[in-house]
Amino acid sequence: MPQPPTSAGPALAAPVRPTPSARVRLHPLAPGAARIDGGFWGLRQERNRRDALRAGHEQLEASGTLQNFRIAAGTAEGEARGMIFQDSDVFKWLEAVAFELGREDDAELRRLMEDVTATVAAAQQEDGYLNSVHQLRHSREERYTNLAWNHELYCYGHLMQAAVAQSRSAGDDALLQVALRILDHLIRVFGPGGNVGVPGHPEIEMALVELHRETGRADALDLARTFLERRGHATTSKDPGPGYFSDRVPVREATTVEGHAVRALYLAAGATDLAIEDDDAELLAHEQRLFATTLATKTYVTGGMGSRWDWEAFGDPFELGTDRGYAETCAGIAAVQWAWRLLLATGDESFADAIDRLLHNAVLPGVSLAGTEFFYVNSLQLREGAIADEGRSIAHGRRGWFDCACCPPNVMRTLASLDQYVATSDESGLQLHLYASGRYGTQVDGEDFAIEVATDYPHDGTVRIRVLAAPSSEVELTLRVPAWADGARLEDPSGADDRDASTPLSPGAHTVRRVFATGEELVLELPMSARFVAAPHRVDASRGAVALERGPLVYALEQADQEGERTVDDALVDPSAPVREQPIDALDGVVALDVTGWAYPPPPTVSGEDNVPAVTDAWPYRAWSGATSDPTPHTWRAIPYYAWANREIGPMCVWMPLRERS
Repeated sequence: MPQPPTSAGPALAAPVRPTPSARVRLHPLAPGAARIDGGFWGLRQERNRRDALRAGHEQLEASGTLQNFRIAAGTAEGEARGMIFQDSDVFKWLEAVAFELGREDDAELRRLMEDVTATVAAAQQEDGYLNSVHQLRHSREERYTNLAWNHELYCYGHLMQAAVAQSRSAGDDALLQVALRILDHLIRVFGPGGNVGVPGHPEIEMALVELHRETGRADALDLARTFLERRGHATTSKDPGPGYFSDRVPVREATTVEGHAVRALYLAAGATDLAIEDDDAELLAHEQRLFATTLATKTYVTGGMGSRWDWEAFGDPFELGTDRGYAETCAGIAAVQWAWRLLLATGDESFADAIDRLLHNAVLPGVSLAGTEFFYVNSLQLREGAIADEGRSIAHGRRGWFDCACCPPNVMRTLASLDQYVATSDESGLQLHLYASGRYGTQVDGEDFAIEVATDYPHDGTVRIRVLAAPSSEVELTLRVPAWADGARLEDPSGADDRDASTPLSPGAHTVRRVFATGEELVLELPMSARFVAAPHRVDASRGAVALERGPLVYALEQADQEGERTVDDALVDPSAPVREQPIDALDGVVALDVTGWAYPPPPTVSGEDNVPAVTDAWPYRAWSGATSDPTPHTWRAIPYYAWANREIGPMCVWMPLRERS
């Protein structure tokens, strides 16, 4: 099959690779058969590779995270620094580097990966145990005595995923040997007759499944199943309660996600992995229902998940506040991982729709355009006068690292592996789920079928698909028409019938089945008109307001784009008026949107005689009379939400109030 040009060495392989007997409709593309090579996502991958991964290594050194391993190995002296789960930051970074080496080899990155892997391996104890911070702060007898909070199993999960990535994409099994020693150790500790505890932070479940897929170790799958089945009986009963740890209700009985958002989403992804490998139709159907319920009741318009700062948790149904919304970047990534597994299992393009929204609006806002600074939290509003207090607050702007640095390396590994989320294959052909410039291919009946995609999506709706290689017999090419894309059309001049070459398409999967010719081109046109959307009436925080979308992008008003002295806190909009597109050079060339509306008068300044205000004049609440203030006509400019806070930090809002009618 025609491959994208790469230097010699292994090729990027899928983060998720179900076994041949697994219950899936679609399959990840073979190693080297998917490569983003330009456009919107190509630019972000380039900056991730060139700048973020190297900056990440510097941060791992500066934070003491790598030094912890050296001290644990006895090659350095000192005390452990950082969180009890700090090892996981190293493992996510290693996974990111491994995927990048699969995309294209790099001598410096490979050297860094090998050095860090050797540092990790040196800290592993003789019986397989490995947690540098725990080893330095606790006795051997204290291992696994605080599964709720010490996260030894969570860290193992990330190590295993990094080990699989190194083996598949970087051709290096050094970390895999560490992971297999950990697996042997865990089976002795948590297997039959052993510790019956439940991990406080799910993650290891999907890692064990992937380790099974890579090595064929059935006991890894057995251990994943054991952890899953033990959950839901309040084993982790420590404060703030078993619901926080996704341990209040057995996995198969849960009717909603609850508690810590990232924990709950990682658990759901692991349960879906097990349903796939066990051919468990009942569990798979349960996870589909759970995902649908999550979207319907606990997801922001951006796709962000988790609304409470307290305990980084899901709130109640429709509890989706804006300026105190949490929407952790890691939760967006976890939701992508869950949706991807459901897409492979079912072939249902609605999961690809969810991934498209999540990547553009829940994950990408978590990283600066430069690729080296990050948001931990992705609130949908920043008020005028907001104080940058708690370290995760968006009022600080994006930051190079955090004391709890889970999000930065998580973004790095997601961008590095993104090629494998674009397309899949089955016995009939190729399915294109996301639109990113690059090359994607498979084999059908032993013959190559490969395409090249060129597009400026998500800013432009034209997607050009050129056939690079085609079988001699009929084959299928399936294109996703997003749910928002009413009026999409496909230009297929080489179609075999006499229809107009331009065919209208409905949202969903559109399959072209015929004999393709090398060199021919199809053009998918997705309408990119701006549209206003309203929240369900139960979402109190967004009632009486609208959000603005264009293509897959959610937009926001940012103070940096507004003319005059009016702030976005005083914005009102008119959804019935035309929205004008304004392509701009700033922010890597986004399409800005000018919205007709008004500006409320700003709140009165408190003043009085001799600068001593009368208390009655300061009181802001007035008797309701049906009359409203007289706002001033104003045009507001909106930019894609992911791009805000790349110039300055100031007021921002996603939900724009409507003018009250008297």
